[in-house]
Amino acid sequence: MRDLLQREDTDNDGLITIDDGGPKDFPLGNYSTQHETGFTVRGVYQLSCLLQELYLAQKRGLGTVTIRRTQLEEDPVHRLTRLIKTSWWDNLTRRIDADGIELAAPDPKPSMKGAPRIYIPPEVPEQHAYYSAISKERPELRLDVQWLPKGEMTAEYIKGINHEPGILAMEMEAELDQPEGKGITKQLKGCPFIVPGDQFNELYNWDACFCALGMLDTHLPIVKGIIKNFIFEIKHYGKVLNANRSYYLGRSQPPLLTWLALKTFSAMKHQPDALDILKSAILAARKEYHVWWTSRPRLDEESGLSRYRPIGKGSPPECGAEVFSHVFTPYAKKYGMTVEETCTAYNDGTLAEPELDVFFDHDRAVRENGHDTSNRVEGLCADLATVDLNCLLYRIEEDVAIATETYFDDSLTIPAEFCAPGDQPNTIESSNFWLERARKRKDLINKYCWNEEKGMYLDYNTVTKQQSTFEGVTCLWPLWCGIASDKQAARLVKDAIPTFERVGGLASTSKETRGMVSEANPQKQWDYPNGWAPHQILAWDGLRRYGYFDESARLNYRWLHLLTECFRNWNGSVVEKYNVTDLKRPHKVDAEYGNQGRNFKYAPQEGFGWTNASYIYGLSLSTSEAKEALAQGLPWEDFACPS
Repeated sequence: MRDLLQREDTDNDGLITIDDGGPKDFPLGNYSTQHETGFTVRGVYQLSCLLQELYLAQKRGLGTVTIRRTQLEEDPVHRLTRLIKTSWWDNLTRRIDADGIELAAPDPKPSMKGAPRIYIPPEVPEQHAYYSAISKERPELRLDVQWLPKGEMTAEYIKGINHEPGILAMEMEAELDQPEGKGITKQLKGCPFIVPGDQFNELYNWDACFCALGMLDTHLPIVKGIIKNFIFEIKHYGKVLNANRSYYLGRSQPPLLTWLALKTFSAMKHQPDALDILKSAILAARKEYHVWWTSRPRLDEESGLSRYRPIGKGSPPECGAEVFSHVFTPYAKKYGMTVEETCTAYNDGTLAEPELDVFFDHDRAVRENGHDTSNRVEGLCADLATVDLNCLLYRIEEDVAIATETYFDDSLTIPAEFCAPGDQPNTIESSNFWLERARKRKDLINKYCWNEEKGMYLDYNTVTKQQSTFEGVTCLWPLWCGIASDKQAARLVKDAIPTFERVGGLASTSKETRGMVSEANPQKQWDYPNGWAPHQILAWDGLRRYGYFDESARLNYRWLHLLTECFRNWNGSVVEKYNVTDLKRPHKVDAEYGNQGRNFKYAPQEGFGWTNASYIYGLSLSTSEAKEALAQGLPWEDFACPS
């Protein structure tokens, strides 16, 4: 391995890539026969595969390893698929229990320091006893076990514990096969969940939903665990959280629980617990819908649409002051302080600036929106009835109606634990209640968000009473949820898709409305030219829903080709987002948070959660001819129009 790196890794980054200037060949001996005749490994891809195999063998403690030639010649489509299914999903799986807390509790974000801490809701005292026992039995963990308060979570409380951040307890189940007399730490086991990877070591809301889409065929128990954990969050934290850390207690993320629950039910409907899990998920999502998404201040009563308006105070503690240097710098100059000092003074209340309060109200909304950050929502998100949120709420309304009618005899009983304010326990709802809500929301989205001139959907500003002029690829979500008419769908295909389609798939926004990148308008990660897995997946499904199979296949192929070539040329890299205008170096994204998934040496071991899923799901929609062309490295134009 050392010889290989010295010969081929000329930039000394622990990877073999197309940026390296080595000879691109490495002779190997063949010890499978009596003769030591060998072969030469050639090309960046095979050399990087060799490096990966050697490193993984070294990591397993092997002094010698047999590497078959076929391993190095495995085509990248097959290799990437195999790694995701047999290794990466397992490496991204977490449990919060005696066996898993050492891995799950640490917070790798640069701004997070100190001993691990876990917060327990007051309704689960058995978990407090459980983790207290772990803390006592394993002092080397330095695990700090804390109660959360009873009653409603307030912005003041959340801010008050920001200096003591910790992971939040999740669902646990009884270990039925444990013998009598075992201690409490052997009696409970945490429900599994998936993390995105890199510095994100917790259960993220919409990340996990998209990850699950790529796990249903191979990791169904983990997907079931994700759903159970989401239900637990709604019961004890009032919503599916942005992620299960204490500093996320005041905000959620794009709601996809009903979509995930119905897809999971289809994959497991013959299992004995399938219907119970579906019912609990539907009931929990219904409660979250009423309590969080369609109540004030998120509901704009005039338009009838909803907005992202989480609770909180101060700047988000998961981000260091440097992230907001452009915001704090004018105040630092005003008060003769550094940016760090200004941020600290603002957060501890000694510096009062109403304009900063407004900025961070919108910033929290941007983060709940999931598109943190983008010029589409920056500085005004809390006022926007976004196309994406209202499409998701329409999907919830449709999903609850479908589940109620199809699986619960059109009679859904609401037990006390899932009652929203104003509900009477054991009230019975039919699908008609939800179908009427869906019909009304469909009309409102088309009234306030459809722009006939542009042929696309635009966000609606509930304060200015005007449509936004910013063009985002979320304008395609009405295809996914089904609110567009056939005429509107045709306009979206004709006018919107060319606005966002590039050589590597769909960009998140248009280049024109992003504007010129400058010091005053820095590149943001959810803006052009960057593309993200969720946008690709929902576009594929939306186009297929309306019969645009060729367009869906083209966009699917472009994205998969981008991912495959990055994997081939960059030592197995699979990252959070990509520059969809650059097939050569798409992972080298210059934006405010860099690019998660790039921080490895020698061999990738996680990829990145929803990007992994988009690859698995995209291949499931692809023909065998497309898969073969992807393995050969053919761009879309060569595959679609061979010479």
